[in-house]
Amino acid sequence: MPNTSARPKHGRRTRRRRRTEDLARDQLVSSSLESAQQCLYSQDYGTAFAHYLLILNLAPVFKDFARESFRFTLFKWAEELDSVGRIQELFDCYEQALGIFPADEVIINSMGEQLFRMGFRDEAAGHFHKALKLRPDYPEARENFYRVANWLVERWHFLMLNDHGRNQKYQQAIQKAVQGGCSTVLDIGTGTGILGMCAKKAGAAEVFACELSKTMFELACEVVAANGMEGSIKILHKKSLELEVPTDIPHRVSLVVTETVDAGLFGEGIIESLIHAWHNLLLPPKSDENEFKEESTTGRVIPAGATVFCMAVECLEIRRHHRLCVTEVGGLSMEAAGGLRSPVSCSSEPDDSTEPYTTERLSRLPGGYTPLTQPFTALNIDFNNVHELEGLSSREVQEICLPVTEEGQLDALAVWFQLHLDEENSLSTGPQEDTCWEQAIYPFHSFVLKPRDELIVEVSCRDAYLRLSSVAVLRDGHKIHLDGGAELKRSGNLVPNPEAELCSALACLQTNHSQSDDFCILECSEMALLNNQEYHQSFCGALNKLISQLKDKNNEQECATSMPVGSPLYVLDVSEGFSLISVIAARQGGVKAFSSVEKNKQQEVLRRLSRSNGISVQHLEFWLNHKEEEQGVLQRPSTEKLWSAIILDCVETCGLIRQKLMEKASLARCLLEEGGRIFPEKVVVYGMLVESDTLLLESAVQGREPTLGFNIAPFINQFTVPVHVFLDFSTLKCRRLSETLELFVLDLMDSNANYTSREVKVQATSAGRLTAVPFWYHIHLDQEISVSTLHQNSHWKQAAVVLQQPLEVLEGDWICLAVKLHESSISISACVQRQSADVTKTIQSDPYVV
Repeated sequence: MPNTSARPKHGRRTRRRRRTEDLARDQLVSSSLESAQQCLYSQDYGTAFAHYLLILNLAPVFKDFARESFRFTLFKWAEELDSVGRIQELFDCYEQALGIFPADEVIINSMGEQLFRMGFRDEAAGHFHKALKLRPDYPEARENFYRVANWLVERWHFLMLNDHGRNQKYQQAIQKAVQGGCSTVLDIGTGTGILGMCAKKAGAAEVFACELSKTMFELACEVVAANGMEGSIKILHKKSLELEVPTDIPHRVSLVVTETVDAGLFGEGIIESLIHAWHNLLLPPKSDENEFKEESTTGRVIPAGATVFCMAVECLEIRRHHRLCVTEVGGLSMEAAGGLRSPVSCSSEPDDSTEPYTTERLSRLPGGYTPLTQPFTALNIDFNNVHELEGLSSREVQEICLPVTEEGQLDALAVWFQLHLDEENSLSTGPQEDTCWEQAIYPFHSFVLKPRDELIVEVSCRDAYLRLSSVAVLRDGHKIHLDGGAELKRSGNLVPNPEAELCSALACLQTNHSQSDDFCILECSEMALLNNQEYHQSFCGALNKLISQLKDKNNEQECATSMPVGSPLYVLDVSEGFSLISVIAARQGGVKAFSSVEKNKQQEVLRRLSRSNGISVQHLEFWLNHKEEEQGVLQRPSTEKLWSAIILDCVETCGLIRQKLMEKASLARCLLEEGGRIFPEKVVVYGMLVESDTLLLESAVQGREPTLGFNIAPFINQFTVPVHVFLDFSTLKCRRLSETLELFVLDLMDSNANYTSREVKVQATSAGRLTAVPFWYHIHLDQEISVSTLHQNSHWKQAAVVLQQPLEVLEGDWICLAVKLHESSISISACVQRQSADVTKTIQSDPYVV
C-alpha cells in the first residue's frame, strides 16, 4: 500500500518556482514603482498611469500606499487626454481605475464631473449619488449632486406638485374622462407619474406612460411601485414620437394626458407629439359620423385646447436685459458698439442663433411693469383636431390691432394662456394668478406709445413656436413702421407729420443696427452688465487710483535711477463672458490691457470701441488668442514682466461665489508686481433671516399629506437643493426676521486674513418660522470703493439657503449660524438659543450647503 502521507516529488520544485515568480513580481513592482515616481517628476502622466495600473494589479497590497499618487496621476492624465480630444481613452482610464478602486468616492466623483462636462447629466448624477452614499460628508460630491440636480429635476416640478389647484383640476378632468368610457390611457411626459396614477385610480383598464429623461423615468418607476401600481402602469423610457403600436403599446388608446407645455405653450413640442399621437397612438377622434359611438372606441386629449393671451408692457427690468439703454459706460462712448442683441429675438422668421421668447414671472420683476394695452386673444388651438394641429405652422400670419391705453415705452409683449382641460376645468397661467407658471416675454426695441395709438402685432406659428412681433404703430392715421419707413398717407392725401417722421427715423436707425451684418449677440446678463453704470463707474474710479499710484511710483524710480522706465502697466481682465473692463483700463493711458473675451464678434466690438474712444490698438490685446488651454489663463504677461492689476470675476450671475475663486486669487497674487492689486480685493457676504413660504414651495414638495393621495414627496425630494438661485430679494414674498448681518469675508489680497469657518450670532427682530437665509455680496474694489449685488440696477441676482425643517423663533431669540467655507462653497447650519427661566435651550437645524 503506498504511503499516502508522502509528498509529491515535484513539491519542492513548485515552491522554488513560486518563490522565483514572487521574487520576479516583487522586482517588477519595485522597478515599476520607481519608474512611476520618475515619470511623475518629469510630468509624463500617461506612462506613470500605466505603471500604477501594473503595480496595483500585480500587488493589490499597495493600494492604500499608492492611492493618493494614483488619483493624482489619473486626474493629470485625464486633463491631458481631454485637452487633445481623446475622450474615449479618458473614460477608459476611469473605468480601469474603478476596476482597481471600485469604492473610491474621489475617483467616482471625478468621473461624474467628466460626464457632466460632456453633457451626460443622468450618468453624472448617478456617480455623484454613489460617491455621496460611500461618504455622506464628502462636500465636493454633495456640491456636484446639487448642481446636477438642478438640471435633472427642474425646480418647477416642486412648484407643480405644490400647486394643489392645478393637481385637483387635472385629476377631475381625468376622472371624468375615464369614468365616461376612456379605458386605455397614455401619459406623455409622465414626470413623477402623477397623471398616469390619476387615470389608474379613476378606473382605467390599461395605463401606459413615457418619459425621455432617464432620471425622471427612474423616479416615476419608483413612485409607481411605492404606490402599489407597478404592474398596472407600463412606463417606457422613450420619447412619445418613438412609440409604436404594437411594439411599445399593444393597441391604440382612447385618452392621451399630457402637460408638455412651457410658458410659451408650444415650446416643449406638444404640437408635434400630439400630431404623432393622433396618427399612430390614439383612436380616431369623435366626428359627425361616429358621434354616438362609445368613448372607448374614440380618442381624445387632455388638455382639450388652449387660448393664448397677450398684452404690451413697459418694464425697465426687461429693457435693461435685452437692449443697450446707456450711451456711455465707464467713461466710454458706446456709439461705435454697433448692433448689440440679446439671444431673444421676436422675428417672425426662425433663426438658429436666437430664441423667440424668454420667461419671467411678471409679478416678481423688480420695479414692476405697466400694461400699455388690454389683454387680447392671440390664438385659439384645439388639441382634439388633428387637421388644425397640422395646419398651425402653415397658417397665414395674423395681424392684430391693439388700442394703446397707457403712455409708456413698449418694451415687450407678455404672453400667457388658459389651458382647457375639458368643458368644465381649465388652468390659467396669467400674471395675476397664484400659479406655478411664468409668463412668456417677447422683448422689443423700445418705442414710446401714446393713448389712442394702435399697435399692430403679427402672430404666427413658424416651426411650431408661437411667434409674435410688433410691426407698426397707427398714430393719428399715420402708420409708423417699427422696421423702418413710414406710410404718411391718410385717406389718399399726403399729410406731413414731423413727429411721425422722427419716430420712424429713430425706429429705422435702431433696426438698421440690429439687422446689420456686424450685430453681436450678448447674453441677457451681459446686456444687463453693460447697463450697470454703478459697476463700471466704480471700476473706472478704482483703476484710475491704482494706475495713478503705480505711475507715481515708476516716476520716482525713474528719477532715482536717472533711467527712463517707459514701460506700460499691464492689466489682465479674466472676467467671464463679455467685459469692458480691459478697454476702461486701456483708456487710462500708459496701460497695456489684456481681455479674456473669446468670441470673434465680441472682440471686434471691443476693438471698435477702443478706436472710437481714442485708444491705440497696441494698448488692447486678447489674452486667450495667445493661449492654447484655458488652464493657462493666469500666467505672467512675459518672462520679465508682472501684472499691475488682475480683474477676477468673483460672483456668478445666479448669486453664487464662482468655483475655485480662492485658488485663482492665490495664483493671481503670485503674478502681481509690487504695489499691484487684484480687483476686487475683498468680498463680504451679507445675509438676513426670513420666513418665506415661496422659497419652501419652490425647493421641495411640502406637507405630510400625500399629493392627491399618492406618495410622491419622499422620492422627488431626494433632488431637493438647499440653495435657491436667481432670486430677486427685493420682490420676494417674505417676512424679515432679523437685520442684515455679515456672514463671511473672503480676502483675495491677504491669504492670512482668511478663515474656513465662522460663528455668527444674530438676534431675531420678529417672531416667525426661520425658513431661509437669503444672501448677497459687497464687492470691495479697494478700501473706499465697493459695489453691491443687491443694488436695484445690479446685473446679479441673489441666492438663499433654504432650511428643510424651519425653525420657530421668538422675538429676542439669539440665532447662532455656523458658516463654513470649502473650495468656494459656503455651508450654513443654524440653531436657536432661547433663555427661559435661567435655562438656555438650543434648537438645532441641519447644515446645508450653498
